[in-house]
Amino acid sequence: MFDNNDWLAHVEEPVMDPARRIIDPHHHLWDQNNLTYTLEMLHKDTGAGHNIEQTVFIECNAGYLTDGPEHMRPVGETRFVAENAKRSSEKNGQAKIAAIVAHADLRHPDLDAVLDAHEEAGAGLFRGIRDAAAWDPNPEALLIPPPAPKGLFADDRFRAGVERLGKRGLTYDSWHFHHQNMEFRDLAAAVPDTLMVLDHFGTPLGVGEYAGQREEIFARWKDDIAAIAECPNVVAKLGGLAMPDNGFGWFGRDVPPTSGEFVDAQARYYHHTIDCFGPDRCMFESNFPVDRLSISYSVLWNALKKIASRYGEVEQEAMFRGTAARVYRL
Repeated sequence: MFDNNDWLAHVEEPVMDPARRIIDPHHHLWDQNNLTYTLEMLHKDTGAGHNIEQTVFIECNAGYLTDGPEHMRPVGETRFVAENAKRSSEKNGQAKIAAIVAHADLRHPDLDAVLDAHEEAGAGLFRGIRDAAAWDPNPEALLIPPPAPKGLFADDRFRAGVERLGKRGLTYDSWHFHHQNMEFRDLAAAVPDTLMVLDHFGTPLGVGEYAGQREEIFARWKDDIAAIAECPNVVAKLGGLAMPDNGFGWFGRDVPPTSGEFVDAQARYYHHTIDCFGPDRCMFESNFPVDRLSISYSVLWNALKKIASRYGEVEQEAMFRGTAARVYRL
């Protein structure tokens, strides 16, 4: 699924600002036969010219245990990634996987046992949990099926789990859709002592019933982002808008977008979020390999550097590296 090198090669650009130090705080690895993105594939992307020093793995249902209690099976993913992280640390000149955000059912009564097992399996790299709350009434239109039941953010057991993460010094990453943004805001306000990470701008959708509604959704999205930013315990990841479900139409096109085309289409989402949160609460992300369906790693980071060019050096350092280092304790 992610071996689209020939297609991506239609657009090649010189690397901008190649010395810029970068932490990529959002990528995946997959080990399934029909869904593969290995450490070697990651390193081919991160080694394509930009100075990617460290990365953060985010859960993606890879390497789960195949037996034992269901709620403990995600610990297999942490073990799988910790092994890859060790290999990455042994490869000179390559980006090192420096942190792991794992999965757990935050409603489960044995949550602490799961978190303890992640701590052990993570070999010092475990930093938090993503229990994705993405839900949509018409999931059949989406390439990536949403995993959650309706109303998960308001579930008292879920909120207790998010609160428990904060008490243990762990983060909560959230992947959800734009129409759930205010539900997420209510969660953040209800659990103020847990550091939360808003993934992918709250995923404004652009396919299925949302096709042709970009401006209406953008107007609502702007207000929602401003409201979320009022919660000081939330930081924002800037990226993930090249997923096919965002509806920009690059996936399946004859050629992928250039960095300039990417900026023209998406810069307003970045600047609004930066204006609301401030650079010290924002971090650029790749969301690879999912966004690889639409754009190459090198061209993506060129686009992010073009978007960042209006900000000063201190602000750029925060968004390319500093915020991620602080949030994920790198």
